[in-house]
Order: sequence, then C-alpha cells, then structure tokens
Amino acid sequence: MPLEWRVVKRRAYGLLVGVALMMGVVAVVASVSLGEGLRDPDGSLGPGWLRMPLLLSGAFIVDVVPRGLWRARRRPSSFWSHAKSIIDEHWTRDRIALVVIGIVCFYITYVSYRNLKNFLPLIGGQLHDPLLHSIDKAIMFGHEPAIVLHQLLGENVAAQVLATVYLLFLPISPLSLVVFLVWSRNISYGYWYATAQCLAWALGTVSYYLLPTVGPNFWYFWLYSDLQDTSVTSFQRSLAASRLAVVYGPLNTDAIQSVAEFASLHVGIVLTLALVTHYTVRHAWIRWAMWVYFGLTVVSTLYFGWHYMADDIAGAAIAIVSVWLGGIATGQKFDKHGRSSHPTTSTAGVPVEQDGEPPALARQVATAD
Repeated sequence: MPLEWRVVKRRAYGLLVGVALMMGVVAVVASVSLGEGLRDPDGSLGPGWLRMPLLLSGAFIVDVVPRGLWRARRRPSSFWSHAKSIIDEHWTRDRIALVVIGIVCFYITYVSYRNLKNFLPLIGGQLHDPLLHSIDKAIMFGHEPAIVLHQLLGENVAAQVLATVYLLFLPISPLSLVVFLVWSRNISYGYWYATAQCLAWALGTVSYYLLPTVGPNFWYFWLYSDLQDTSVTSFQRSLAASRLAVVYGPLNTDAIQSVAEFASLHVGIVLTLALVTHYTVRHAWIRWAMWVYFGLTVVSTLYFGWHYMADDIAGAAIAIVSVWLGGIATGQKFDKHGRSSHPTTSTAGVPVEQDGEPPALARQVATAD
C-alpha cells in the first residue's frame, strides 16, 4: 500500500518580505539615532506612495482595455462582459497577492534605501575616491577610463545618446517591476524579480557604508569639463546642490541627497533585469535588448564619471548574488551551470525537500514500496 506524502511548501515571498522589513527597521533606527525624519522621495509623478499605485492602475488598464476591445470588436456592447472575463482569468487571487506584496515591499525597500543614502554624509567618515581612482588607472595601465571613452566615442553625439541611456534607468526600475508583477507568465517569476531587485537595493546600501565615495565626476570633475552639456549634466549639478544643502544645512532643507557611489546600482539593477529576463522571457529579441541596454548602461556610468570601474564590478557582483538568492528563495532551479533555469512552482508556494529527498522523488519511492 503506497504511503501518503504531504508536500511541504514555504512562501516564495519570505525573503522579499524579510529584506523589506530589515531595510525599514534599519532606516527607522538610523532616523531616530540621527534625529532626522524619514522622507518619501519625490519623482516626476509625485511621491512613491502615489507613483506606484498610478503605475499599477495604468498597467491594469493597459492589460484589460485593449484585450477587451479586441474581443468585442464585432459587438462593441459586449466589451464589459469581455473585460470581466479577462479580469477573472488574469487577476486571480495569486496575481493580486503578488502585486500587493511586491509593490509594498519595493516601496519600503526603496524609500529606506533613499533615506539611508541621505544619512550617509551626516555620519561622516573618510571618502575613498583616491583609492578607487588609483585602481582604475592601474587597470587601464595609467590611463583615465573616462578620457579613453571620450576620445573613443567623442564628446558630443555620444554624450547625448549615453545621457538618454543613463536617465532611462529612472523609469525602467519601477516599470520593469510592474511588468513582472502584472504580466509574468509564472507567478514565481514575479516574486523572483521583486526579491532580486529589493536585495540589490539592500546590498548596494551596505556597500555605500562599507566604502563611501562620491564618484569621479564629483571628485575629479575637471576630467568631464569638456563634455557637451546634457540632461545628465543638469542632473549632476542638482545632486551636488542637494548634497551641499544636506551637509551644510540639514535643518534648513527638505532635500534628499543622493550622492553615494561605491557599488553601481545602475549596473546592479539593470543586470538584475537582464538576468531575470534571460531566464524567464521566451522572446530572444527582448533578451538581447536587455543585454544591449546593460552594456550601454555600464559605458554611460564610466563616460559621465558616475562610477569607478570597481563600482561597476561590485554592482555586477551584487546583481549576480541577488538573482541567485532570489531564484533559490522563489523556487527556481538553475540548469547547465547557471545558463538556464526552470521553476518548481507556478504559485507562491515553493515545494520543500524533506529529509534530503525532493517531494517528487520521495513520492515515487513511497509508491514503489
């Protein structure tokens, strides 16, 4: 008689929630210790608590309305019934839980990250820009990486193109999260990307405190003085002004300073996106587009002096670790020495091995007995 085997499951969002709670607690403790209030960083669409619901509302409309109109193209009056069918098909309890958990955890993690980054100059400590600059020159056999790129690519058209690439990151980070939460074909993929991205923000924050720098553009500014003015130039001036306001007049400003440049989270977050896309998206052109975007992002961070080469290497390492840990936490199995993967679940429940035996194998053994 076959033995019954109950498959034990754990929650795919366990690590995601843990990272968000940890970041939130650290931010609150730092805020109380420094006597500085926590702030909600504003964006082009307003504060984060408003921005993310707006993005989700837009995604819901984009998901339901076009498909509803297409299905009702022969009989427009049937649009509402088709829209309801689409909602019932796609917006299941599991999908709604993924969206809510993912957005709340991202919001807590990102706001905590921005506040901890803001507190960094208030804590003080030595800046390590000369050290990382010397490593750059050693890697480049005595040459300045930025100058080499300026001479190779030029300082006009390339500056405009790379400025667009660099600033594209600002909407890409939250938009890519919304896409994975709303449209991932497997629920566990949405948890994977949300977990990996939040881990990257958290590990990047740790790196700022381990080896604080301001970046080559702010320390060796004369290396970038011949570049054509771009939107990045204006952005860098704005960040410099915000940092000065926080450092020299913290009680008289509502600004949030964002100059902290050890591990590059432009590189970290974009590589996280490229890796998860590589593992989960079927369309080759999308995967290639993400890798091209990643490569251009790396170039842009060095071209404008946002980061040292060591920063980009550290950012890439953070992405690899975050994607790996996020994959394990959400039930992904890596194949071919990490070149591909497959999910072990399509929900928030991840099967757990018992007594060292995978549940499927254990069931086979029990049945055979």
